[in-house]
Amino acid sequence: VQLQASGGGLVQAGDSLRLSCAASGWIFSSYVMGWFRQAPGKERDFVAAISWGRGSTYYVDSVKGRFTISRDNAKNTVYLQMNSLKPEDTAVYYCAVSRSLERPRNGRYEYWGQGTQVTVSS
Repeated sequence: VQLQASGGGLVQAGDSLRLSCAASGWIFSSYVMGWFRQAPGKERDFVAAISWGRGSTYYVDSVKGRFTISRDNAKNTVYLQMNSLKPEDTAVYYCAVSRSLERPRNGRYEYWGQGTQVTVSS
């Protein structure tokens, strides 16, 4: 599985962005696609995930109500709609695929895309 993330940019606080992650290769219904982010000097953190089959979604508390993860199975693409962006959302965002549904927030993700920079100015 190869992943290609896009959609990052420089925006102002309160603005919106939509990230996309296109996957090539087989994505099975038991897989989970997730978004992570890494701010400068910090560890990479879980942001959101979606199960490929049922579409169950998972979020970190800090983005609930502002971010929405969705998928288009026909296009093998997952999206992260980010609204009401805050300066603390500034980070490099990565998409990833886990072959297990068991721990979407902190399980093992086997495949990673390159990051896309999101910068939110105050």
